[in-house]
Amino acid sequence: EVQLQASGGGLVQAGGSLRLSCAAHGFTFDDFDMSWFRQAPGKEREAIACISVNDGTTDYAESVKGRFIISSDSTKTTVYLQMNSLKPEDAANYYCAAVSGILSAEVGTTQSDYVYWGQGTLVTVSS
Repeated sequence: EVQLQASGGGLVQAGGSLRLSCAAHGFTFDDFDMSWFRQAPGKEREAIACISVNDGTTDYAESVKGRFIISSDSTKTTVYLQMNSLKPEDAANYYCAAVSGILSAEVGTTQSDYVYWGQGTLVTVSS
């Protein structure tokens, strides 16, 4: 059974940090690119960070570039999102998703191309 289990969300003050984790099970992790998405109330879901598990290539949305870092650990089949210098506008439900590595995922990759999605983990940022 394919599972993407996101965790690590919570309440943090503006300027603080959180690290999200997404544990993947049931598929060949190294054959996929992994991405983090977020969706705030009343807004569309947006991709914010992508990583090629195979070669470590990353891509970031401008809104998080320089503050967030995506990484992956193939031995643990887990992808991480280190979020630093958090702002109130970063508050959202954060989701991880997997897309075939053949597509070389970027933040602009069509969301319908993603084949596996995890449940959200909520990040709240207080000002």
